[in-house]
Amino acid sequence: MRTPVQRTLISLAVASACWMVGAAAHAQQAQTEPAADTLPEATPAAAEPASTSVVRISGSRIAARGFSQPTPTTSLSAADLEKAAKPNLFNTLTELPALQGSTGRTTSTNSTSSGIQGLSSLSLRGLGTIRTLTLLDGQRVVGANVTGVTDVSQFPQLLVKRVDVVTGGASASYGSDAVGGVVNFVTDKTFTGFKSNVQVGQTKYDDDRGATVQAAWGRAFLDNRLHVTASGEFTKENGIESPGIGGVGPNGRTWYQNPAYSVRPLNQTGDGLPQYRVISNAQQYQYSKYGLITNGPLQGTAFGDGGLPYQFQYGSNGRPTGTGAVTNCVNPFCIGGDLSGSVGSGTNLAMNFKRQVAYTRVSYDLDADNQVYFTANYGQVASRFSPNPGAAKNANLNIQCSNPFLPASILAACAQNNITSFQYGTANAIFPENIDVQPTRTQRRFVIGAEGRFDLFSKSWAYDAYVTHGENKTNLDANNMTINRRYNAAIDAVRAPNGQIVCRNPVAAASGCVPLNIIGNNPVDPAAWAYIAPENGPRQRTTQSQDVGSFNINGELFEGWAGPVSLATGAEYRREKYRVRGDAYGNGVSPASPNNAMYPLDPLLDTTVGNNWYAGNFHNGDGSYNVREAYVELNIPLFKSATWGEANLNLADRETKYSTAGSVGSWKMGATWQTPIDGLRLRGVTSKDVRAPNLSELYAAPVVVNNVVQYQGNTISVQERTVGNTALRPEIARNNSFGIVLSQPTWAPGFSVSLDYFDIKVKGVIAALTIQQEVDLCVAGNQEICAAMVLNSPGNNYVTLQNFNLASLQTKGFDIETSYRTGLERVNLPGRFTFRALGTRNLHFITDTGVVGTIPVDAAGSNMSNTPKWKVLAQQSWEHDKLSLTLTERWVSDGTYRNDFIECQTGCPVSTLIHPTIYNNRMKGATYFDLGGSYNVSKQLQLYFKIDNLADKDPEPAPQTNASYGINPALYDVVGRTYRAGLRYGF
Repeated sequence: MRTPVQRTLISLAVASACWMVGAAAHAQQAQTEPAADTLPEATPAAAEPASTSVVRISGSRIAARGFSQPTPTTSLSAADLEKAAKPNLFNTLTELPALQGSTGRTTSTNSTSSGIQGLSSLSLRGLGTIRTLTLLDGQRVVGANVTGVTDVSQFPQLLVKRVDVVTGGASASYGSDAVGGVVNFVTDKTFTGFKSNVQVGQTKYDDDRGATVQAAWGRAFLDNRLHVTASGEFTKENGIESPGIGGVGPNGRTWYQNPAYSVRPLNQTGDGLPQYRVISNAQQYQYSKYGLITNGPLQGTAFGDGGLPYQFQYGSNGRPTGTGAVTNCVNPFCIGGDLSGSVGSGTNLAMNFKRQVAYTRVSYDLDADNQVYFTANYGQVASRFSPNPGAAKNANLNIQCSNPFLPASILAACAQNNITSFQYGTANAIFPENIDVQPTRTQRRFVIGAEGRFDLFSKSWAYDAYVTHGENKTNLDANNMTINRRYNAAIDAVRAPNGQIVCRNPVAAASGCVPLNIIGNNPVDPAAWAYIAPENGPRQRTTQSQDVGSFNINGELFEGWAGPVSLATGAEYRREKYRVRGDAYGNGVSPASPNNAMYPLDPLLDTTVGNNWYAGNFHNGDGSYNVREAYVELNIPLFKSATWGEANLNLADRETKYSTAGSVGSWKMGATWQTPIDGLRLRGVTSKDVRAPNLSELYAAPVVVNNVVQYQGNTISVQERTVGNTALRPEIARNNSFGIVLSQPTWAPGFSVSLDYFDIKVKGVIAALTIQQEVDLCVAGNQEICAAMVLNSPGNNYVTLQNFNLASLQTKGFDIETSYRTGLERVNLPGRFTFRALGTRNLHFITDTGVVGTIPVDAAGSNMSNTPKWKVLAQQSWEHDKLSLTLTERWVSDGTYRNDFIECQTGCPVSTLIHPTIYNNRMKGATYFDLGGSYNVSKQLQLYFKIDNLADKDPEPAPQTNASYGINPALYDVVGRTYRAGLRYGF
């Protein structure tokens, strides 16, 4: 329900837009400068004569004389970006303290089909990439996956002259998704000349070799009325390949030691000892490198070269019990022993990554005040990585004693122990190739627009209008992927009457099954490999499109008693659409995914549900929605005097109507006060922000499998149906920020500092539940959840797994930013010194899942997550004549593994799901040092270098409950010391 004030503001927005379009006349030229409300580049703007140029700030639509926006904004200039000397601007931005939880080429390397592999997407405040709005020149960009997040790697980066990071809610100004804030890439629209950048690099470990080549050109024609700009960019980073199976790190990295959680069953924690322990050299005892019998009288028998059996060496002095357990070990890990079958380090540490971008902008001045323009952008990002080596089978295979590949001693042991089969586990280290996942995203985006100025009632007004069309196509190919049913059929071998070894299953045998010997280390029959891992592996083709039409006006309504009252208003239409198609084996056979020459009919496979591949979700889906919205923003100077200083009030309101989620409003109210105290300014803003459900949440590709749940004391069989939920409502956030800014006072020239407190609460957070959690919530009385299931109709029971608006988030903390610039003449030294530091202190990051039997969990200070207590970035630069040097420090504070852990060594309370106990709950932070420098050979040519992670600090172990690298790349440098060098040339 909208208030009268909100209705008045939005009505004014629409009326003003229509009125000013009809009255457009002669114009004055708009002049735009970098944001004046950022540190450390600028001093807060003061009231100035009418001829003074206006400022445009990414956190607001207002562009007016003397306007200081209340929303905290950090700017990185082109010079700042050059000092970082990264091959991708994304990597520079993720080092900013407010950016937490971003994804990149070192994250999600163990994922097969999540859609975020190799995706360079930004996240503010740890709220997730879906709650951070990333813009290019203030405009939306088509999403790079079905969640709608953009890929920064597809942006034209060499022409970026500034990046504004708005660390506050901005939905009223920019629309949905700006809950955590906005990151706006501002390009140089009038670049003239030529510039280029060539860079090479590699790590200390002689891997992740890479090269970047960038060039941009701009020129004016027709008496400077026609301006053409073009750029091209290519980056290749070879990544860090999987070292394969075995407990070693890649290429001499010695820090990997198989970290994991050792987790005792809850019912055994009444002895006063903790449930969890962090261990090193964790050994999975449910499989070995080439095969291990995991149950029965032969448990502990492993197989080596040629299938030769031997006694497996368990860690922890463990002994097999014959029941599947191992003494002195906690399922599924022992400590030490034979680690040759470990698959934890088999994931790529960094993806092989290639980006290609081409961009052009053509503008034509209709007159001195009005311009039309066209931009085109092509961006392709290709990644390649292995999520795991082999295909570990954790004691879930059943080998018949009649298997002709078994050695005679095992056949005799089977007979002696009167068994006909045994459980078996293997890392499948015999596989000739690792799984090879290759996502490729290709973006094509076009913009046609006009901008300029016109006079109305003796006032100058600026306008901009544009339409965009963007498409992003993602081709996901996974090679060397096995098919579960074919693998199971191939390993179940028998000897035919003619003595030939064949597959036992006659259906499989008739459709091409070739037996596979997994008993020990034996060469894999190429025909068997071709059968279980066909040449055409999983394939998924996703097409997304975005169409936007926008019109915006801003200017000064009238001169108030303390300065001009300014208005920004506009309206926008947006349509989002996606379609995804999987292969017949992954999706199941359908008209959109038919059997064909690449995926021929196989009677062994599930043609209805699909899910035949070893890993991944390759199902079909499609959906679309459209958005209509209008907004108004006002800046009202409150007072201006020598006694009280200057103050202004900033108001904004937006009305949005989604074709799926209905109407929702967002608003912002903020104020700034330039106090009479020299250089001191106060600011504060409160806002209501929204995030609408995205295409993935609304129209998730359907998946149907059989499952069981506990209901009314019984175990019942149900059909588990995973689908989207078109009844989802927008998430609603309340964002509060209050800050103090001291900017270059006369008594401390060159010094600036700001401190801002933030508090963000998000309600109705869209989240998915497990099948049992949905049933429990229904039993607890949630009628919305009950509508998604039938549990009292045997044979027809089902539970629909969907996203629901059940969870909530709250994060609070403060940001601090400071800088100091000075010449060194006063200390008789040459050059100029600059210091800049930014830090974020997370006080709380509370998640409430809304699930029965759980409590809110605070992740602030949990270094396994994205929100440490402190994240700090500091930089010191010295510049003189042709030479410059920059030292950078990156710091993450010490933290915990999880804040809900109870740390204890003895006398521990009984562990619970809500409060588990752990022996040691301390996870160290990290400090990294980077060193860079440049030398200007001439006005046109500059040489530079950069060394990241100068001390080659190892990442801290981040244990999991399964075998993995056990690292957190969101907080820690996992690559190691990296050297880069390059040259920049321009004229």
